[in-house]
This record gives sequence, C-alpha cells and structure tokens, in this order.
Amino acid sequence: MKPVILQGEMSLIVLRLGLLLSVRVAGCLLLAARGVCAGETTAPTEAPHSEHAVELDEIVVQSPEPKFVAPTRRDRIGRIWAPVLIDGKGPYRLVLDTGANHSAVTERTAQSLGTPTSTQTLALVSGFTGSAMVPTISVTSIDIGAFALGPTNLAVLADVFGGAEGVLSLSELSNERMFADFAHDRLEIAPSRRERAPKGFAVVPLRMVGGLPMAEILVGGVPTRAIIDTGAQSSVGNLALRRALARQTPRKATREDIIGVTLEAQSGDSLPSPDIQLGHLTIRGMRVVFGDMYLFEHWNLTHEPTLALGMDLLGSFDVMIIDYARREMQLQLRPRAVPH
Repeated sequence: MKPVILQGEMSLIVLRLGLLLSVRVAGCLLLAARGVCAGETTAPTEAPHSEHAVELDEIVVQSPEPKFVAPTRRDRIGRIWAPVLIDGKGPYRLVLDTGANHSAVTERTAQSLGTPTSTQTLALVSGFTGSAMVPTISVTSIDIGAFALGPTNLAVLADVFGGAEGVLSLSELSNERMFADFAHDRLEIAPSRRERAPKGFAVVPLRMVGGLPMAEILVGGVPTRAIIDTGAQSSVGNLALRRALARQTPRKATREDIIGVTLEAQSGDSLPSPDIQLGHLTIRGMRVVFGDMYLFEHWNLTHEPTLALGMDLLGSFDVMIIDYARREMQLQLRPRAVPH
C-alpha cells in the first residue's frame, strides 16, 4: 500500500473495494441469481442444454451452514470467507474480495484488536456506488495459511459485511493460488505450483490490471472485459455493455438499487443477459444489473463493454481456482450442470 497524497501530518490512502453489499428490488433483497425475494419460491425453468452450458438455476442446498465457502443457491448468493489472524489474534472471518485493492475491518473487529483508530491516516474508500473517508488502524501482520501480509494499515468501516468481520484483498498476490471448494466448504491460499487445471475443469485466461483479475469474454457475441469480483453479490454491467446489447435485451427492465460498502445507493436496470461465453463455457439464465456505477468510472472502464462477475455466477460452480502465477481461473461445474 502506497500513500498517494500527503497533507501535513495527515496521509491519505486510496482504497478500492469491489464489495457490492446488496441489490434491492422494489423494497426486497435480491437473494439469488434469479432475483427471488425473501419468502418467495420460483421453480427452475427448463432450457435446452448444449455442450459446456451452465444453467444458473441449478442450485444445490447444503447443510450445515458453511464456515468458509458458501455456494450460490436459490435462497441466497454465495460468499467466500477467509479465516485470518491479525497481529496473532483471531481468526477473524473476512470476506475474500478479488475486486478490492486493500483489506479492511469492521469497527467491532478493530476494537477487539485493541488497536486505536487513527484519524491522522485516513483511507479514501471507493466502493461500487461511491467513496468515503474513513479512519484506519495499523497492524504488523495479516496471516491466512501460508499467505502473509504486513505491516499495513487497515481501513475501519461500519459493520456492513453481512456478519463477516471485514474484507480481505488478494491484490498483492502474484505467485499464489486461491482454491475455493464450494462443495466441501474448503478454502486454501498457498504458493502456486503452476499446475495445469485438473481434468474436467474449464480454464479462463486472466490478466491482472491494477491488482484486478480480468478476463476477455463474450456477452451475446459482444467482446467484453470481465472483472472477477468475489466481493460482489450480483453481476453488474456498465452502460457501454448495455448499449452494445440494446438489440438483444428486452426493453422492459426491473429498476433496482445497489448498495455499496460506503452505504451509498445507485440505481440500475436488471435485465436477462444473453448467453455469456466464459472460456469454453456458455452461461445461460443470468440476470445483469446495468448502470452508471461509480466504480466503473473509478476503474476508467466506462467506454468499453465491461461486466463485473459477482458471486451470483462464481458461487454456482463446485470449485473455483484463481492461479495468479499461471494467470488463469479454473472452474469445475456442479455435477448436475455437466452435460450427459
């Protein structure tokens, strides 16, 4: 982390958090990829299968409640939590956010660490919907398995993480491998051995841009830049992508409010997406919220079609691997989604 502005005794840290907390539709919380509200049930719709096609309504219910890796299912969107030691204390349960460039903790977590917050070193937090100045705490170490960071400053945010105790950024990884097994509630971050994807896995080439893992995909045949964002609950597209798809998407849209980590809200239109080509996979039955979101401007991604892929999609796989050394994402389909 590098301070970018100095004002006397006060240093300003620029923080980007890709975490998208919730999408609200006409007053109800979007709990799953198909926009089911609390208390409602919607039967899966049948669609013709083709080779390497994934239907987002293939949701597996799992019990008991996962501790670290929760899959996307019909009644909720999945999440990845990392057990993290901070200055040897914990473990704390942090949301693993590949769309963030720095880590942050809640006010309660900061208090439990016994580290006083600093108003002399402020962080400018940029979320999906806006930015805010927040205090920080200084820590000497952050440990998750074989992955260690520190010393560093952590932004201190309101308790907006849905029960988690903060957010963990992976932007500093370069030779590591993140392994998330949604079927067996397993998360591992370890040095990469540069292994090829296991048999049966789909491979999506990545490139790192400012710490963000990005892929080149096709949305309805439109070349699109995709941001792999495990901190976002829902997938969000910019207006450039919507304009490119204008002839392929229905005109009637559901108006939705998106709430980011700064608790600011922006509105967008939820529309069914045409087929998405992700590597050799075809994704069907997905909805995307389109809007002029603050974070796209912050990323300088307002002019070319861009889609932030959230956990509504990423959590629908059995296994997701991001190998930072190989610059690729490896995905294993759920058994019911594998064509026969």
